[in-house]
Amino acid sequence: MNLLAAEEATNPLIPNVAEMVVGGFAFLVVLFFVGRLLVPRIQKTLADRVDAIEGGLKRASDAQEEAQRALQQYKDQLAEARHEASRLREEAREQGAQIKAELREEAQAEARRLVEAAHAQIEADRQQAFAQLRNEIGRLSVDLATRIVGESLEDEARRRRTVDRFLEELESSNAAVR
Repeated sequence: MNLLAAEEATNPLIPNVAEMVVGGFAFLVVLFFVGRLLVPRIQKTLADRVDAIEGGLKRASDAQEEAQRALQQYKDQLAEARHEASRLREEAREQGAQIKAELREEAQAEARRLVEAAHAQIEADRQQAFAQLRNEIGRLSVDLATRIVGESLEDEARRRRTVDRFLEELESSNAAVR
């Protein structure tokens, strides 16, 4: 029985009251130190991490919004640049057509000027040829008249009158034939 009584007294399933008091006191001391020292540090670290994560998310969100704005601005600038390029191409076409028309007008004016100059030169050459021919006809007429009449037409005034009279008769007969 002693053994039974000793077994009952040392039952491992029933804790010893002194151990429970010491264990409870130790638990409360550890709980106090953990609650007062470690928990605030852990909470501060967690709060810092939460702030860092939320701040990172906020910065990422801001960066994404900024990227969206930059993309929209780029698209707007690209559309504006395309519109400007289109306008410049159209303006260049118009200027090209205008320059082409001006060059055509200048070429036509130059052609008219050249034709008029050629006509004037031809007229001057014709007048010069006519004057030379008239002088030559006068000389030949005087020689012929001298031979026919047999008298000398050496006198310049007489010779001129004779030539002028002959040419006038020739021109009047020429005008009558036309």
